[in-house]
Amino acid sequence: MIPMLSVIYAIKTFVAASIFFVWVVRYREIIEEFKFYELPSWLRDLVGILKLSFSFMLFSNDIYVTILGASGIIFLMAAAVYTHLRVKNPFHKMLPAFGLIVLNLIIIFYTIDTTN
Repeated sequence: MIPMLSVIYAIKTFVAASIFFVWVVRYREIIEEFKFYELPSWLRDLVGILKLSFSFMLFSNDIYVTILGASGIIFLMAAAVYTHLRVKNPFHKMLPAFGLIVLNLIIIFYTIDTTN
């Protein structure tokens, strides 16, 4: 059986890799999305910096930093869902944000559970 610590590490790696892929590899598409949503470029860059920073924080040895990173991603993904709702996007476009919210909730609950 796979130890839960390994599962959580795999989830953290998946979250961080997903964010890196979207905000670094697919950055040109992000530029177009933010234009479509009529959001300013300074906000796009701030969101990218925050998402990448929060994703790196998931790997901290300090539980509070890990929880802050996961909480930050949850907040930004909730804002993404709100944006999708605002422009009336179909549900399937919101699924990645919902997925990252769920994965980061798992990270938080596991991190809190291991401290008790």
